[in-house]
Amino acid sequence: MNSITNNIFLIGLMGAGKSTVGKVLAKKLGRRFLDADHVIEERCGVKIPVIFEMEGEEGFRKREAQAIREVTNEKNIVLATGGGAVLLPENRKALSEKGTVIYLHANPIELWHRTKSGEGRPLLLNGDAKKILENLYVIRDPLYREIADHVIETGKPSVNQLVNTLIMQLELST
Repeated sequence: MNSITNNIFLIGLMGAGKSTVGKVLAKKLGRRFLDADHVIEERCGVKIPVIFEMEGEEGFRKREAQAIREVTNEKNIVLATGGGAVLLPENRKALSEKGTVIYLHANPIELWHRTKSGEGRPLLLNGDAKKILENLYVIRDPLYREIADHVIETGKPSVNQLVNTLIMQLELST
């Protein structure tokens, strides 16, 4: 079944389902799943919001770039990136050169409904979360599309339907 040989990197805004879809996809493909945010938390010994609080977004982005540089060198993984990983050119380059990039697309209103609590999402804590997501979308959507090998709409299908569609697209493109 598995003619998919590349690493698979999931990108998209917060709430798009990268971690949820990534875990199911990795299991179905018999691969190791990595979440870039969890890799960073394990290395630092603290949660992402604490890193943001202590080092700001710039400090976090440096840590994120180092984690992406390292994990993209691994083989047979499914990686869920953080939503802002595409902001740095070196991350976009590493992702696009070292695997198949899947953009899990959802519109800002859907994402707002999924992330309303703001829990664990430092960028949504300082202001109108809906407006923040709309602004992030305007900036990041073109960057996601720039490196995406596939764009998958995450709106209606269940996680399993989404993963099955994704596997079919990946197999067709190999």
